[in-house]
Amino acid sequence: MAFRAPVKDQTFIFDHIVGFEGLSATQPYADATRDVAQQILDEAAKLAGDVLAPLNRSGDLTPAKLENGVVRTSPGFAEGYRAIAEGGWVGMSAAPEFGGMGLPITLATAVNEMFSGACLSLHLNPLLTQGQIEALEHHATDELKRLYLPKLTSGEWNGTMNLTEPGAGSDVGALVTKAVDNGDGTFAISGQKIFITWGDGDFLPNVCHLVLARLPDGGPGVKGISLFLVPKLLLDENGEPGQRNGVRVVSLEHKMGLHGSPTCVMEYDNATGWLIGERHGGIKAMFTMMNNARLGVATQGVGVAEAACQQALAYALDRKQGKTPVPGRGTIIDHADVRRMLAGMKAQTFAARCIVLDCALALDMAKATGEPEWEARGGVLTPIAKAFATDTGNEVTQTSIQIHGGMGFIEETGAAQLARDVRVCAIYEGTNGIQAADLVGRKMMDGGEAINRLIDEVQSGAEAAKPDHPQLAEEVWSAAESLREVTDWLVAQPVNDRFAGSVPYLRAFALVLGGSYHLRAACSDPAERAALATFFIRRMLPDHVSLLRQAHEGAAGLYAVTAEELAV
Repeated sequence: MAFRAPVKDQTFIFDHIVGFEGLSATQPYADATRDVAQQILDEAAKLAGDVLAPLNRSGDLTPAKLENGVVRTSPGFAEGYRAIAEGGWVGMSAAPEFGGMGLPITLATAVNEMFSGACLSLHLNPLLTQGQIEALEHHATDELKRLYLPKLTSGEWNGTMNLTEPGAGSDVGALVTKAVDNGDGTFAISGQKIFITWGDGDFLPNVCHLVLARLPDGGPGVKGISLFLVPKLLLDENGEPGQRNGVRVVSLEHKMGLHGSPTCVMEYDNATGWLIGERHGGIKAMFTMMNNARLGVATQGVGVAEAACQQALAYALDRKQGKTPVPGRGTIIDHADVRRMLAGMKAQTFAARCIVLDCALALDMAKATGEPEWEARGGVLTPIAKAFATDTGNEVTQTSIQIHGGMGFIEETGAAQLARDVRVCAIYEGTNGIQAADLVGRKMMDGGEAINRLIDEVQSGAEAAKPDHPQLAEEVWSAAESLREVTDWLVAQPVNDRFAGSVPYLRAFALVLGGSYHLRAACSDPAERAALATFFIRRMLPDHVSLLRQAHEGAAGLYAVTAEELAV
């Protein structure tokens, strides 16, 4: 399938929605000017469209497989990965002292969206490496940084994240993988991990695993877990891969989608590892990578949604079926319901893209300025970005299948592949229900202060837009006020009442943010953006009413429906 990177939309959001220019006013990102950003986006777009997109179908049709203990990757993936690595794309936001570009996460996020939309199965590899780089930068010893970060940053080696076990999924604290101190600065790691994305590959000289395990004196639950770096191959005296470590791929998972991405069951048998961060402080260290991954997964949702939008539009412009009461192209795009679906896909994808880039910019500004308000803003936006963007990926790909009609159910069109590939994004790196629980749990521990600052911003923007778009501005302002009322109510409730309404609350929050971004877009470029903004605000934003009603119901009604009644 042809894929065109959404550079125009991304640059518009940089300039008119999230305020990218503010980054270059800070010392760490002084070189990240808009001209530099434009050049990077343009180059990334060429790689996405010309090199990566043609690999997407072959990854689906010729999956990765395990042969005699070696993972054989899909045709063309080695060359595609090499193009990513040699272009410096893996280390875009990594520290320059280890070979990275030191660019803002905001810019890396835009590039990651392009690559995810072009070929998600392959791009999962460097995305996880980026997360590991950040974890090692923050928590590894200087010696480990010296040995591993240059190779990871260059893309010569890749990195993975090992949390899940057969008996420990979202409940990470239930893990049983063991670590024993060898007395020489290393640890012996033993146990099994499942669902390990890109746990191995035939074009990777070394694979560096970050593994959660429990030391003998580690207490129960998450507070007793430590984090270890466990390479596939141990390094020799020159820092090069040498002897095989006690790590092996037991099997590959047979998945609904992402067939080109090998998802491995990993076995650690007295494998040599090195402690990352503090003893029993593994969750804190791993959360650095997990938060990076949650933003990365959000970009996956948007990227695949963009691919589905393009595919559905191309089909609607070409497919002739039936007649309509209005003159037009003579294809199904003339049908009112098809036009409704296409506009909804585009409007929702734009809203999700804005949330993701706004979140990335907040994280950059927090790093650049050290100001706690930026950190709090990024903290609130992260679960919203991850959940709403991946829900968007799922919903938009399903709508694309519907627009294709019967042909959408036929694998040859590729519409089904996008839906299958993106489905897991709402599950991994913390299910979307967990993201919602985080939003109403930890992110409300300040009494809703950070959330209310975002709501204030939405309402201030609506006030500023009233001269140009009075009706749209009023609807956005009112929706934000409803969100504030339910936020204040949730803050005062017991935690389980908050959890019960967390998913609809997060969705309503995302719609309010989306309405605000669309309104800003309409004011900045009324000729091209006002119609889509009107569509979103008048037809999609009103869903916030029923969602907030659900969020306000509490938990009692959920438990009134008994297990016995559910079984009838």
